Amino acid sequence: MNTTERVIVEQFPFWEKAIDIPLPTVEADTYVFVGCGTSYYVAMSLAVAFNENGKRAIAVAGSEWALRHRSYLPDLNGAVVVGISRSGESTEVVKAVRESHKLGIRTVAITCEKDSSMAKAADIVAFAPTHPDEGIVMSSSASLMLLMGLRMAGVKVEQAVVAGARAAVAAMSEKAPAVAAGRHKFVVLGGGVYFGIASEGALKLQEMSISVSQPFHTMEYRHGPMSLADEDMLIVMLYSEDQPGEEFKLVAELQAKGAKVIGLGGPGDLSLPIATKGLQRSLEMLAAMQILGERIANSKNIDSTQPRHLSKVVVLG
Repeated sequence: MNTTERVIVEQFPFWEKAIDIPLPTVEADTYVFVGCGTSYYVAMSLAVAFNENGKRAIAVAGSEWALRHRSYLPDLNGAVVVGISRSGESTEVVKAVRESHKLGIRTVAITCEKDSSMAKAADIVAFAPTHPDEGIVMSSSASLMLLMGLRMAGVKVEQAVVAGARAAVAAMSEKAPAVAAGRHKFVVLGGGVYFGIASEGALKLQEMSISVSQPFHTMEYRHGPMSLADEDMLIVMLYSEDQPGEEFKLVAELQAKGAKVIGLGGPGDLSLPIATKGLQRSLEMLAAMQILGERIANSKNIDSTQPRHLSKVVVLG
């Protein structure tokens, strides 16, 4: 077991603490979540969670907000910018927070480093410590920032999600390699809050196993991308609670074309249960996608502790 895998399976005590830590209450007309890479995909899921709880929100890549904020939100009155960054040192997110200050916008930092540049620049900080051995690949930190953001959205995150995520990781770790064997194309499907998780899952496959992978909104997959479905493809379906029947129809179509399907929370060639209900289910799915990336890396004899061309923090000169 390398360090990447160990951090994935050892992250859950950090969740247990983060479920109960005090978090700030922030009121705004519009919440703008900004992040880069994994943090941007966390931002996407959090924007959906806030919207579903009656709080208008958007997600914007950190570089885009810093460069062209009016392309995304022309009226800045009543807005709050929420920067998401594990290290709090990612150049584009720090810049997005600082540029927001110049515009007179209140800022919040969600981070795993309370003394970071982003935290010092923000008006309000939400902080939870992550696994100290986490390396380049974000796993524990991504889960914790999602967990904090969900709680700030008003989502009740229960301790049961910890047991559910442990079980999902164990089952994915044990059973996914047989289903994935011989597959070289990867797709992750999810709608609503799960599209951010699908995007992060696809990123994990890319950076951990150097695999070509793509995320799609679930029902969009019929509109062109299905042309690629064949015996070389593994698809992960992140089943929603509101459209599982329609999603299973799509799964059946994909299986008929030769694709193998891992169903998180629903049917597939491998079906893995999700223990909890509501938006907190996204935490279980996120952890399961992390270990899938590691298992695909194992199958290709790739060391996920040293992902190609990547560094732990992207700091631009």
